[in-house]
Amino acid sequence: MLVPGLQLFGTALCALRLLSTRTSPVMASTPEDWKNASSIYDFTVKDINGQDVSLEKYKGHAAIIVNVASKCGLTATNYKELAELHDNYADSKGLRILAFPCNQFNSQEPGNSEEIVCFAKSKNAKFDLFEKIDVNGNNSHPLWKYLKYKQGGTLGDFIKWNFTKFIIDKNGQPVERHGPNVDPAKLVSNLEKYW
Repeated sequence: MLVPGLQLFGTALCALRLLSTRTSPVMASTPEDWKNASSIYDFTVKDINGQDVSLEKYKGHAAIIVNVASKCGLTATNYKELAELHDNYADSKGLRILAFPCNQFNSQEPGNSEEIVCFAKSKNAKFDLFEKIDVNGNNSHPLWKYLKYKQGGTLGDFIKWNFTKFIIDKNGQPVERHGPNVDPAKLVSNLEKYW
């Protein structure tokens, strides 16, 4: 059991560490016409620290791209199982997990970048976190427009809720889409096809 003051100190320390790693942000480059992207490798996104990350970094790796939230009823199971997938398969199979915080579903990801990082650390999540984005609507991130275009959903391509999971093969192609009700641990047999 954590002492309340100690927990607050730990959160403040976590936020200070994150701030000390920030540099001035640079504009991300993405295909203007995301429908013409040949793979996820055509996209550059901002990480949770505001730094550009070319998704070419993940070339040759099977991956899960997921929209996350810290205050959802699905959070505990998803964060726990995503962390376990990362711990069990990142080194042995090359699995990469790309988590995109999103506040579009009942405002269940209200925190800023520092708070999101601290929350993820409290859940032992060591997978890659990116800046908070929109996954639906006019301001949805081009990567997420591409994912929805390549792997449509039931009753419409829009993202229905937190923790929608896209499986990406080693060539950067979105090959499967799984809804929020599919626990990450249940994806192992699906992922085995792409390792």
